[in-house]
Amino acid sequence: MLRMPELHLAEDVIVPDVAGWRRTRMPEMPEAAFFTLAPDWVCEVLSPSTETIDRGDKVPLYATQGISHAWLLSPASRVLEVLELDGRTYRIVSTFKNDERARAKPFDSIELDLAALWAR
Repeated sequence: MLRMPELHLAEDVIVPDVAGWRRTRMPEMPEAAFFTLAPDWVCEVLSPSTETIDRGDKVPLYATQGISHAWLLSPASRVLEVLELDGRTYRIVSTFKNDERARAKPFDSIELDLAALWAR
């Protein structure tokens, strides 16, 4: 399930660009204005005006909430960074650039064509 959600996690209110939950954890989309269940994956689309907030504020909050995977997608640099929770912090497990074909956790069973993301 993918959606641009508002997350209410403990005292934190966060809005990732995209988030997803495994069906085993969220079999049906709730009829609520916000979510209280932390997603399994989030993606932030970086821009010059949001990169500091996304990297410096949101990513540490995602780690604190136990979100297992985070992607940082930079259209300007044409880079996808794949982060995986390692204890209480994230570690970069993959970096894909330009027009590479990516198998990025947690969706590594499918191949993503990054060229399609950068196309105008």
